[in-house]
Amino acid sequence: MSGWVRWFRGAGRRFGTVAGLMVLCAILWTLTPHFLTVGNALNVMEQTSINAIVAVGMTYVIISGGIDLSVGSLLAFSGIVLAEGLKAGWGTPLAIAAALFVGAVTGVANGAGIAFGRLPPFIMTLGMMSVARGAALLVTDGRPVSGFSPGFRSLATGQALGVPSPIIFTLAMYAGAHLVLSRTRFGRYVYGIGGNEEATRLSGVAVRFHKTMVYGVSGLASAVAALLLTARLNTAQPIAGINYELDAIAATVIGGTSLSGGEGSLGGTLVGALTMGVLRNGLNLLGVSSFLQQLVIGVVIIGAVLTDALFKEKRP
Repeated sequence: MSGWVRWFRGAGRRFGTVAGLMVLCAILWTLTPHFLTVGNALNVMEQTSINAIVAVGMTYVIISGGIDLSVGSLLAFSGIVLAEGLKAGWGTPLAIAAALFVGAVTGVANGAGIAFGRLPPFIMTLGMMSVARGAALLVTDGRPVSGFSPGFRSLATGQALGVPSPIIFTLAMYAGAHLVLSRTRFGRYVYGIGGNEEATRLSGVAVRFHKTMVYGVSGLASAVAALLLTARLNTAQPIAGINYELDAIAATVIGGTSLSGGEGSLGGTLVGALTMGVLRNGLNLLGVSSFLQQLVIGVVIIGAVLTDALFKEKRP
């Protein structure tokens, strides 16, 4: 492969998602004057925050060569644990800790089944999706849990210098997750497992342990998203998070993470999540029906996967 072809493919993967987002914003700006305003921009980022946080964990999983279909159900289950703890008088810190613990442990259970039980990620996380959703429905008898203190709700309704707190939470989480993925040994192992698992194992890496921890990260991200969603809506729904796994996968793939593993970045995922948020917001402002929106988003996802295939370098 010539140097120019390599450069073109690499540049396409790095800048394609950003350029696509900018073009999308320009188109929507010309179609509706209400799109490009500070208020609407903050609204888009706030609306995107939940999916963006779930997509953090999904990025780790897909880079490692796996998939996690349980993130939406883990979000619902963690939210129910959080809400039940608050209603039982545990106090906000303990209830939050319990929800984060449940999310992380359930994610680790996913990883253990995949890494040590040798179950395919699709099957293991599909089963956990049903288990977590069933547990959330069982605990609540299918009813929402609502009515929390203003102090807890301020986690999602508060602001700092005019910026809504969900946006601050999202940016902080991306910054921390990016540092782990790009600057730590664990992050290098995540890329190594996704790129060539057998070679990584032969180099002395505890592949099964690190793969398990990757799914723990995914479960923890779902629990953080549950925290913000519960505080924002002032309710925890056992049916929350339906199809969130599809949105998280879409944001990750649109952001340039390869479904075959070993390639991707959290910066790209954030741009992918924003692209989906901007697209939905723009279609709403234009009065496009929700049915047509699903069609358009599906086409965008297919286009992102096709772009990934076109720009992906051949591995030796």
